[in-house]
Amino acid sequence: MNPIKPSTFPTILRNSHRTLRPQSFVPTSYQCWRSYSAQASPSLVRATSLPAPHTGRIRVLTLNRPSARNAISAALLNELHAEVAAIAAERGEGDTRALVLASDVDGTFCAGADLKERRGMSAEETAAFLSLLRSTFTTISTLPVPTLCAVAGTAFGGGLELALTTHLRVFASTATVALPETRLGIVPGAGGTYRLPGLIGLARARDLILTGRRVDAPEAYFLGICDRLVQVLPEDEVEKVEMEGLDPDRSAAAMRQARDVALTTTVEVARQICDGGPVAVRLALQAVEACALGEKAENAAYEQVLKTEDRMEALRAFAEKRKPAYKGR
Repeated sequence: MNPIKPSTFPTILRNSHRTLRPQSFVPTSYQCWRSYSAQASPSLVRATSLPAPHTGRIRVLTLNRPSARNAISAALLNELHAEVAAIAAERGEGDTRALVLASDVDGTFCAGADLKERRGMSAEETAAFLSLLRSTFTTISTLPVPTLCAVAGTAFGGGLELALTTHLRVFASTATVALPETRLGIVPGAGGTYRLPGLIGLARARDLILTGRRVDAPEAYFLGICDRLVQVLPEDEVEKVEMEGLDPDRSAAAMRQARDVALTTTVEVARQICDGGPVAVRLALQAVEACALGEKAENAAYEQVLKTEDRMEALRAFAEKRKPAYKGR
């Protein structure tokens, strides 16, 4: 298996994306959303399919709202929900072997909720937005396929909460995350108060949520917020990028490089996961997610995988000293 080079993958992504949106995705219970979602506009969530090892595809969803640093507007949320719902509808038995979330915007993953849009919403519209935001994030967190997130820039508020919905997070060394809601007079409202403690522990999560402070990539890796940390720039270059007004062309190129390397690394991790037996990966994920059930969950998963064709193929390949050819059965 040849890894996709950092210099080539972004080009593949830009040239091959296609979006699978319903023609008119408007929550039927909230007609007030039409003012936000009915207008024709460029795709805010770009969808790409890359071939996975053995069978199926790796689905890549990239946020693409550069004018607002990928802030989650109602229109962006509609598109993200539609894409995620399509994957969820497969129930782990379709072509999607893994999902990668990323950004098409240099310097940012997601700035969180679109506060400018929120200021113009009525109470009913705000309730509708929050309901769909939470259900979309919950759907991502419960997908039966491995989910990964590439973060190379800022992920604040709802942006970090979106990253927390995935099973694995890959950070470039230029990433910065925070849950700053208390400084804005609110609290995290899309899973931050329970997903972050579940990931890094109550004491550490309490610190980040109460102070709202920003955490750079090395500290995020130390705390356990990210699973892989990719150094993409020398430390002195990182400092220059962080200083506004210093060689903007060089800074822009550095941010683009960070985003490309983070995404390429994340896709490669997804490929490594998908190189395993499709059924085995799915059941292993199911068992790990049900770790509270302990031995019962593990035994149930093991009994299911014992009966698969892939397991027999693995035994034959081991005996014949070759790589197994899994078929997902």
